[in-house]
Amino acid sequence: MAGADKNKLGVRILLGAVVLVLGGSMLLYLVPQSPVSGEISTDTVAKIGDESVSVQDVRQQLNQIEQRNPNMRPLEALYAQQILKQLVFQKEIEYEAKRLGIAVSDQERAGRIRQYVPTAFIGGAFVGMERYSAEVQARFQLTVPVFEELIRQGLLEEKFRKLVTDGISVGPAELQDEFRYKNQKVKLDYALIKPEDLEAKISSDDAEIRAAYEKNKSKYQVPERRVARYALVDVNQIRQSVQVSDDMLKQQYMNNIQQYQVPNRVHVQHILFMTGGKTDAEVEEIRKRAEDVLKQAKKGGKFEDLAKKYSEDAAKDKGGDIGWITHGQALAEYEKAAFTLPVGAISDLIRTQIGIYIIKVVEKETAHTKPFEEVKDSLRAPLLLTQADKLASDTADQLSAAIRQSNKVSLDDLAKQYHLTVNETRPISVTDPLLELADSKEAKNAIFQARQGEVNPPVRTDRGYVVLSVKSIQPAHQGSLEEVRDRVITDLKREKSTELAKSKAEDLSKRVKAGEKFDAAARALGLEPKTSDAIARDGSIPGTASGKQVSAAFNLKAGDVAAPLNLGQNWLVYRVAEKTEPNPADFDKQKKQLTEELLQSKRNLAFEAFQSALDNRLKQEGKLKLMPEKLKSFGTFG
Repeated sequence: MAGADKNKLGVRILLGAVVLVLGGSMLLYLVPQSPVSGEISTDTVAKIGDESVSVQDVRQQLNQIEQRNPNMRPLEALYAQQILKQLVFQKEIEYEAKRLGIAVSDQERAGRIRQYVPTAFIGGAFVGMERYSAEVQARFQLTVPVFEELIRQGLLEEKFRKLVTDGISVGPAELQDEFRYKNQKVKLDYALIKPEDLEAKISSDDAEIRAAYEKNKSKYQVPERRVARYALVDVNQIRQSVQVSDDMLKQQYMNNIQQYQVPNRVHVQHILFMTGGKTDAEVEEIRKRAEDVLKQAKKGGKFEDLAKKYSEDAAKDKGGDIGWITHGQALAEYEKAAFTLPVGAISDLIRTQIGIYIIKVVEKETAHTKPFEEVKDSLRAPLLLTQADKLASDTADQLSAAIRQSNKVSLDDLAKQYHLTVNETRPISVTDPLLELADSKEAKNAIFQARQGEVNPPVRTDRGYVVLSVKSIQPAHQGSLEEVRDRVITDLKREKSTELAKSKAEDLSKRVKAGEKFDAAARALGLEPKTSDAIARDGSIPGTASGKQVSAAFNLKAGDVAAPLNLGQNWLVYRVAEKTEPNPADFDKQKKQLTEELLQSKRNLAFEAFQSALDNRLKQEGKLKLMPEKLKSFGTFG
């Protein structure tokens, strides 16, 4: 699959990657069914037959994703659209299954459950609902009904995939095209031309600067700027003057005595042999291996070394040391052994639902309360901060009362009364950082909401409480050249460097096409020539371009020069130094993998076509109604 078809597939794969990220999160949670009704509620964003998808359904899925991936919030609108598409398709499949009489049997579902949770069966016998529920919760963080419904939905979709894709095959010509596409390689002589690298060499005279300013005058607006006077109730300064007596520390200790109660606890090391998802035969082999390691440990083998060599969890890097555990923190079988064994003892094999453990008790500690003298120093700093915060808060309350009492009170009078120092901010706009007050958003908001001359009530910041008064306001206006000169020069440099980068790229391309050596021509233009490693279409030139971006190179002959390639602000000029065709002897080695990849690609495309056709048919029949405008609350994308 090459050429235009490959480009189309690339787009689908790119979109599919987004859907996969979404789907991986979405499929862990079952969307509650919206009420079945012939009416379309104001919350309904899609209706499929008698079923509906609501804005709340989309929001629920989105919240689950964002809990695990907070950085996805800026793309919330895109995710909402993809979630809607996924939920609609799920209900379309259910609708079509009913129409065609396709269903998932209990036996099919039980068989799939056995694959996902093999430990739910021992010797073919069900382990019981309690243990099965624990396994499902531990592995998938799901309840049994939700887990089994997701299994059913997955099997139903598989049935449709099988119906749609069973007849698809890959022909010899397709395999040869794909083999060539994946294995053809090129080595490139190239020069990357970045405008930012050229800016330092660019200068502009006064006439150019003035001309650029006049040409783009409307662009150079100066925003409203304000200067504020302020007095700060500084928590750090107060804390330095606060005294905390031993009696206060003792009172704090007694008030929070439960924090210093240490329960029975034990410090352990372990070696874990994982058995989750293994067959009975595999578990038996693991048990034998564990028995052998246990013998080594009991014969004097160093436990730390054995853990590093054999354990199958993260603690192995620390010699199996997991630190202290208390009652209720470990599996029942594990905990029983840990608290029963004497210090220095090594347990027998301990079977749990996770795996087989060997435990060594390092030390034990009986329940007790830490004495005051032991924790005294740790109490001082938080108590100082608490006392300072209270004093600052009390002062802020008094300031607020004074400001409410008289709107004519001045900042200077308040500062004198409460022994505060008055300072002044530099002129700032809404987008400038408020450096004097640690860029406090609350303080900046107060400055731009207050009227000139008024004293604003105290505002809480990271440094303490600040009382503000706007001293002066400079209205937004058309900037004079003197005010915006630096911005004009920066823009002029950027414009010139962008033009110069393009010009150098075109010049280098012409010179090399005219017969000059690539390296010499590049250096003559002040550029750095480089040579890439041999790359395939799915490779890249690090820090420069991907194989897809230089795909034209694969259609050139060795020695050919490509047209200058624009990469955002940058330009790339390259010459094909070497071109390597695939080795026919490798075809048989790759044939199986290529066949599987092509089959999967064609099956995915066929299923996408089925999904699109199902969408269109249900719309024509009036069975599918979409109201995507109701997703506006999630923002817009693209």
